[in-house]
Amino acid sequence: MSITLLLIAVTVGISLWAWNNPALMDRWIMNPYAVARRGEYHRLITSGFLHADMSHLFLNMLSFYFFGQGIERIFGELFGELGGAVLVGFYLIAIVISDIPTLIKYKDSPGYNSLGASGGVSAIIFATILIFPLTPIYFFFIPVPIPGFIFALLYLAYSYYAARRGNTGVNHDAHLYGGLFGIVFMAIAYPPAIPGFVEQVIHWRPF
Repeated sequence: MSITLLLIAVTVGISLWAWNNPALMDRWIMNPYAVARRGEYHRLITSGFLHADMSHLFLNMLSFYFFGQGIERIFGELFGELGGAVLVGFYLIAIVISDIPTLIKYKDSPGYNSLGASGGVSAIIFATILIFPLTPIYFFFIPVPIPGFIFALLYLAYSYYAARRGNTGVNHDAHLYGGLFGIVFMAIAYPPAIPGFVEQVIHWRPF
């Protein structure tokens, strides 16, 4: 089994388990107050394996499936036999990094909770887009694909706007900072990705 499919299987299993075990959900969900005041740092990681409902889980894991296998192959080429371990580390660190702004913002709000793999999945998607900026991406409400780099710009802009506005019920900070981490990590791990990205975008033609 690939590392991507293994991570998906673990996430699905833990999410299903937590839906039937409210005590587990309560202990593992991202609660910034509990992290900051009680030192429950495990929540920064465990919350990435929890989801609110089936649609939340399905959308995250579907995105992970399509982009994760590609980035797994890239990591295999870059890091050889360590590629799988690097992918796991990259994914877990992305989940933690994407939660830090939420931790800072809501550390004094005991009633605030957040969950989901979106930060890690965003990192996977954006790392892929840096290597393959012309990757076609579909929106549910747009019948034609758009290039990955355009999707990335729109996604970052919307996530920033929605995070500043707040009160959406979605942790847009996790999307934003997870995506940015994916870009930074890939740029450091594979510096030729930057000129390669620029070259592909410059020569892109919409028609």
